[in-house]
Amino acid sequence: MTLPRDIKGCCLCGAITATATISNPILRACHCDMCRQHTSGMFMSLAVDEGSLVFDGPVTAFRSSDWAERGFCPTCGSTLFYSTTEDGARHPAAGLFADIDDVPLKLEFFSDKCPAGYALSGDHRRLTTEQTIAMFASPEGD
Repeated sequence: MTLPRDIKGCCLCGAITATATISNPILRACHCDMCRQHTSGMFMSLAVDEGSLVFDGPVTAFRSSDWAERGFCPTCGSTLFYSTTEDGARHPAAGLFADIDDVPLKLEFFSDKCPAGYALSGDHRRLTTEQTIAMFASPEGD
């Protein structure tokens, strides 16, 4: 894999396209209740270079919690991203991009909530619910 590299993708119907640059590509899986309800499985995101992710088309977002929103295509329903509202960071759905077969899974969030039927194999970091919340929680008083 030659890095950095530009990648392109789209939703299922093609109404929304996505472009990004990847320099240190990794896959992340989230097993939280909302991700599982939203996707009917785990949410798989791709780490892209900060500021490089661009969507073109009628992106719709749903505010799913006090700190996050989820983007989707209003035509076909494809999941586009998970975004933290405080910093505006968007974590794109890995499934949008066809040319990422060589990108390794490096991290699972809420690993203790992963149903046994789709547990992921491999040697990567697995954070429990408590560890995940500690990683993203704002310091008290903010």
